[in-house]
Amino acid sequence: MRRLGSARYARADRTAGGQGLRGGGAPATGARASARPAGLVPDPRGTPFTFWYALVLLGTSLYARYGDPATVSALLHGSSTDVAHLATVPLLVLLASALWVAGGLASPYALGLVLVLTALERRVGGLRAAAVFLAGHVTATLATEIPVGLWVAAGRLPETSLHRLDYGISFGLLASVGALTALFRPLPRAAVLAGVSALLLLDLYAYEDPLSNWGHPLALLTGLAGGPLVRRWAHSREEQRRRESQEQA
Repeated sequence: MRRLGSARYARADRTAGGQGLRGGGAPATGARASARPAGLVPDPRGTPFTFWYALVLLGTSLYARYGDPATVSALLHGSSTDVAHLATVPLLVLLASALWVAGGLASPYALGLVLVLTALERRVGGLRAAAVFLAGHVTATLATEIPVGLWVAAGRLPETSLHRLDYGISFGLLASVGALTALFRPLPRAAVLAGVSALLLLDLYAYEDPLSNWGHPLALLTGLAGGPLVRRWAHSREEQRRRESQEQA
């Protein structure tokens, strides 16, 4: 399995230089829905955010593979969350950088994102799932890029560091994983977090891309920090489903 560092593209730009929640478990209705094979994939009615976002990622991945190389390169550079772009067009690049999958459709993290976001959206709803993803994406990006700007200003890094090519979905994915585990029972939660943490430690040991290597744990911690809120969201959504079911009966 490829390390998480490969899920996010970041390098120096060479051209520039049923029951309620119990014990932290998921709501029964959401758990049953995701346990069925059809519940593992997004659909436009049940999980509209994940469904349409996955289609966008599919489109950009196909274009990155088969489109004009010069145009693709220009779009990727324009979407990069490097310090130079964050200082001038922060909102644009924070959103645009999440529209590309590093490694394209061949990346296992593209599938991972679809599965994790589908499960999370079924439990908390589309807007809340999107909020979790964006919180991890934005928090980890700023936490890793702002120090670069400070180090360049202090003369400890060259100015080419302001133009790193940095884009991808891995920060948002890891935040979503952290948030989703808050809805698991203790044993599955510990198993998932242990596996993910092991991958992150391997990345840190390899230290091939320090910013992404440190950004991934920060993104995971962002999702974990939102765990109590995610559980309340899931409980509220389950109560709403129960009331609607009673009214229809």
